[in-house]
Amino acid sequence: MVNSYASPDDAEIAIAAARAGADVVRAMYGQRLTRIDKGAGDFATAADVKAEEAILGVLRAARSDDAVLGEEGGQRGAAEAARQWLVDPLCGTLNYAVGNMLVAVNVALRDGPAAVADPFSGEVFFTDGETARVRHDGADTRLAPTPATRLVDVNLDPPFPSAPGFRAVDLLARPGFAARFRPRVVSTTLALAWVAAGKRAAYVTDGGDLSGSVHFAAGIALCRAAGCVVTGIDGAPVGRSGRGLVVAADGETHQLLMSMIRDRGEEHRG
Repeated sequence: MVNSYASPDDAEIAIAAARAGADVVRAMYGQRLTRIDKGAGDFATAADVKAEEAILGVLRAARSDDAVLGEEGGQRGAAEAARQWLVDPLCGTLNYAVGNMLVAVNVALRDGPAAVADPFSGEVFFTDGETARVRHDGADTRLAPTPATRLVDVNLDPPFPSAPGFRAVDLLARPGFAARFRPRVVSTTLALAWVAAGKRAAYVTDGGDLSGSVHFAAGIALCRAAGCVVTGIDGAPVGRSGRGLVVAADGETHQLLMSMIRDRGEEHRG
């Protein structure tokens, strides 16, 4: 469902906000950064915090009355607001902290336009809620998902709420998977943008309802607008009843992955 309160220029605001965050991430790359412990092995860095501040600056200037849920700053404004921005200023913090450039900056208006910026390639993947495009060097190109690469990105990071019935690592070990696909693990939701762009055939992760997640909302919006098949790992629509994500470039790829996931579940129940 597209947010009925969305405005025609919200996509440009999402792009500007994501770019502002990406500028900070790129500028601070390679520095010795303070780590902020979140518990359970998770942490943020000073770059996460400063990038979120830059994003909030853009959103406040353009949409001062809107609510914002940020990965680092939490909820600002009413959680039930009709217009709420979901912000993940640096998705792939561990990658970034060890000098790996595979990260993303995610900005999404809930059920509306969204942008995913790659700070190091200069690409900004975005949707106005209807179409999906990538902006690079001043030019916009429509995204065209394809399974041609056969590369499937699988999130192996905890938690694992569906184990032992579903574990992503078991999916990789299935003979059918190895015969058809090649696994990739980049540990950032930039991989979702890559499915929309044809750089990945699919993306799989466990989890609960990810539709309102600051990590996943922008990528889900992008993939839906690009025409990808988007469901939970149980095949249900992503939302309150869905679990995790299976995002595929086309129906055949999605069906193959779902059959492997279901076979694993049946084996466990047996």
